[in-house]
Amino acid sequence: MPEDWQNGGFGLYLHWPFCEAKCPYCDFNSHVVRYIDQRRWLDAYLSELDRTAALTPNRILRSVFFGGGTPSLMEPEIVSAILERIRRLWPQTNDIEVTLEANPGSVEAGRFRAYAQGGVNRVSLGVQALNDDDLRRLGRIHDVAQARAAFDIARDAFDRVSFDLIYARQNQTTAQWRAELSEALSMAVDHLSLYQLTIEQGTAFGDRYNRGKLRGLPDEDSGAEMYEITQELTEAAGMPAYEVSNHARAGAESRHNLIYWNYGDYIGIGPGAHGRLTLDGTRYATETVLAPGKWLELVESSQPAGPVRALEKLDQAEEFLMMGLRLTEGIDPERYHLLAGTPLPEAKTQYLSDIGMIRRDGPRLKTTKEGRLVLNAVISEYLGG
Repeated sequence: MPEDWQNGGFGLYLHWPFCEAKCPYCDFNSHVVRYIDQRRWLDAYLSELDRTAALTPNRILRSVFFGGGTPSLMEPEIVSAILERIRRLWPQTNDIEVTLEANPGSVEAGRFRAYAQGGVNRVSLGVQALNDDDLRRLGRIHDVAQARAAFDIARDAFDRVSFDLIYARQNQTTAQWRAELSEALSMAVDHLSLYQLTIEQGTAFGDRYNRGKLRGLPDEDSGAEMYEITQELTEAAGMPAYEVSNHARAGAESRHNLIYWNYGDYIGIGPGAHGRLTLDGTRYATETVLAPGKWLELVESSQPAGPVRALEKLDQAEEFLMMGLRLTEGIDPERYHLLAGTPLPEAKTQYLSDIGMIRRDGPRLKTTKEGRLVLNAVISEYLGG
């Protein structure tokens, strides 16, 4: 088993694939159904926990993340039973982070104290906008008043609270975003996720965009200005970016997501969940089928829920680069060298440094603010694109 510094830690992601409604911008694996047999789903999750624990004995668990979908639609006793099984299966750090994503609807918010009693110690709220008209356009089923009420309940129930906002929305001006972000920062506890709206193919927004029906999107210059406003205001508020879209007070960074970005090991359980596991010196990529019903049937019949493949060294190095350069703290190029068997090309590093996209900081290599704004191009330069 690799040392902890090599693998970036060990976490567990559990995917709950159901939502009350499908948001038009969302390309996650989420589904709207009339009835969910939550006891049946619990049995399947417990079965997969048992199976993966047998593969990873004595790994020390740093984080658990309930993602979705809308995990706050899970009954609290289901979450509690899952966490109880996890505590029995793996040793854990004393300060393990247990996050649950939640929508700010009244039904979910009423469950927050029960989730906390069951072992959840961090909640991430999908607020998305502090404007009722934009919430409707985004397909959200809550309004701003509900979001604020849910936030107050969450702040009372959990020590750590994060919420998401989407910017560069239809007809949104830079002045409006500045005012909205200022309002959000006045509410924030310790963490904010701030995403620029992207139009993904296969979503309702993607279809509308292709037909020329998604009007009022900010142009590239306005989007870049909103990004700059985001960095300016969050830094002034003591919540600077530690990753491209994530901002936190010192020490409040998402430990779970840091496992991804530091290229650690993590188990992925549930329909569409991915994982990365190092077993007997070999790193594996795991996937699961997307369809909830199919995933359930496979798990219940003790069949593999998706493919498992060994990763080549160069694939690992490229994944490490793509994840690590998202972080403000950057990467240690020596780890890339160890993974790939060859160092990062110095000529490309020098070129990207000369044009202000990356910088050296002692042994680490970091993207600049300008580099993070065009991160895909920086990574593409390294990977030969």
